[in-house]
Amino acid sequence: MLKLAQNKRVKISGDIELKDRLVGVQRVVKVTKGGRAFGFSAIVVVGDENSVVGIGLGKSKDVSTAIAKAIDAAKKNLVRIPIYKGTIPHEQKAKFSGSQVLIKPASHGTGVKAGGAMRAVLESAGVKDVLAKSKGSSNPHNLVKATLKALLELRDPRTVAIERGITMDKLFNG
Repeated sequence: MLKLAQNKRVKISGDIELKDRLVGVQRVVKVTKGGRAFGFSAIVVVGDENSVVGIGLGKSKDVSTAIAKAIDAAKKNLVRIPIYKGTIPHEQKAKFSGSQVLIKPASHGTGVKAGGAMRAVLESAGVKDVLAKSKGSSNPHNLVKATLKALLELRDPRTVAIERGITMDKLFNG
């Protein structure tokens, strides 16, 4: 699975209300000497729509169990991402396997301009305005992981301003 930054991990507490989104369910076939064995894999994104998001993969012989396993896995992999005025603080690129993503901040009122799997991650994280583009593979598993990787590489504007010794206004407006 994707290695998550330890300092961005979030512990589940009772006050966080998580909403889950099913990104995709795939049927998997294993051919054995007795015939075909069917299974399912599900990828789920959970988030509180307020900068906390997690992804999970579940596999099982039936769909409902696979989804339940994916939700449990996602709740164990929650991370906090920086959100500034409803969008992301800066442009970011990321690559996971064959999928490449580009996410850019957008002005207020733009909405989430992103495709299926990327949209689920960004909306679950609570990003209201963003422009996103996926290149390469459109495999939802890799696309979700690449999007989360891009979000984890974002830097918090407050810490950047403190490190540089400048105000937030000067950071964004030069």
